[in-house]
Amino acid sequence: MSSLRKDLDRYSPGEKLPSSRALVEAHRVSPVTVSRALAALAAEGLVVTRPGSGAFRAEPRGGGPAAGDTSWQEITLSADPSGDPVPRSVDAGGVFATLQAPPPGVIELNGGYLPPGLQPERALSAALARAGRRPGAWGRPPLEGVEELRSWFARDIGGASGAVSPSEILITAGGQSALTAALRGLAPPGAAVLVESPTYPGVLAAARASGLRPVPVPVDTEGVRTELLAQAFRASGARVFVCQPLFQNPTGAVLAASRRAEVLRAAREAGAFVVEDDFARHLGHEDAGPLPPTLRAEDPDGVVVHLRSLTKITSPSLRVGALAARGPALERLRAIQVVDSFFVPRPLQEAALELVGAPAWQRHLRTVAGQLRQRREVTLAALASRLDTLPLPHAPRGGYHLWLRLPEGTDEGVLTAAALRAGVAVAPGRPYFAAESAAPHLRLTFAPAAAESDITEGVRRLGLACEDVLGRAGDGSS
Repeated sequence: MSSLRKDLDRYSPGEKLPSSRALVEAHRVSPVTVSRALAALAAEGLVVTRPGSGAFRAEPRGGGPAAGDTSWQEITLSADPSGDPVPRSVDAGGVFATLQAPPPGVIELNGGYLPPGLQPERALSAALARAGRRPGAWGRPPLEGVEELRSWFARDIGGASGAVSPSEILITAGGQSALTAALRGLAPPGAAVLVESPTYPGVLAAARASGLRPVPVPVDTEGVRTELLAQAFRASGARVFVCQPLFQNPTGAVLAASRRAEVLRAAREAGAFVVEDDFARHLGHEDAGPLPPTLRAEDPDGVVVHLRSLTKITSPSLRVGALAARGPALERLRAIQVVDSFFVPRPLQEAALELVGAPAWQRHLRTVAGQLRQRREVTLAALASRLDTLPLPHAPRGGYHLWLRLPEGTDEGVLTAAALRAGVAVAPGRPYFAAESAAPHLRLTFAPAAAESDITEGVRRLGLACEDVLGRAGDGSS
């Protein structure tokens, strides 16, 4: 690191440093050493790393305005004269972990998006260019969304049965926006909301940010345990259940056919809504076989509020999704969206419509399905070779998550920190639980890595971290 620190004098403040690969070659060290050196220099304020752009020499300190005293905000942000017991703080740590790019030289096995090489960048660019030339593309769109795009989502959600009408669709700014709107619209502040356990941390963060109390309902390899779901409705008084019936995050479970009707029955008896987050509909693997229909396609009574997004299968920046509902719930959700954001920008909607209507769309879906299957097999082979002692109860044929159970007593934070030092980013299991977890876990994501060789190398580095941490735990070392 000392040599790299000396080299900083060769660069002006704000100037970009050489790439990690160039630094590896210039200093004849490993990528992990370069990553650690850059991280240390960043911690000292000498270097600034920008995801996707590289590392830059930091601007000199002391040139900004003097910092004031913001301690008064702790009182203002926490005080509630009404006595509402629901905490007002928002913990988005689990969400940040999937959105932030890892430091240079660190292999990403914890992200939530496809790598650039699997994103349809050329098709997206062409679609955006065509969209910009459409008549009225830069005008004000309908508040519910562009009609043709709503029709496409209705067909995609309802399937061959035609169970969903375009009039029941609202275009949203991605899946997280739809989820937040649904939670705010369907449950009053302070109410309980049922969630799968474990579940996507964004669900928990959105619920708590809306003043709701997440109540966990355990899942197994066949989805939510419906006998516990009915019990949870009765015990909590909840009127909303959020679930991911297809390739659930993080377990990858698909809701069993025998449980689908039970979920709807339990919700109807409780007078409750089921929020169906169908984030992985387009992430089935090449060997997944026919996928089950949506719960929304089997619900004529407006029990299911369905969420769908194009972001996961395309690009983090294509923030276009849809929300399907009917009855008074649809009108409330429409009003919330208008108040929050007016509408999704029309050029983005038109670009999404151009993309899904182009021949390149089906080719892209087939390519991703094949690549995800291959990456899954590469990851399973690497785990069998390096980490065969960690149980993997389910290897899903869709999505891109693997949920690994760790030995009892393992400190997830210590292990993930050791993995990061070894040059691989993985996600601890704790943020995926609304309450205390039954056992420690890790979530591995095999999509974000740039290449299959990176997956193998990432699992190897994780194996080294496990040997270090679990070995020390086993021999009683501190």
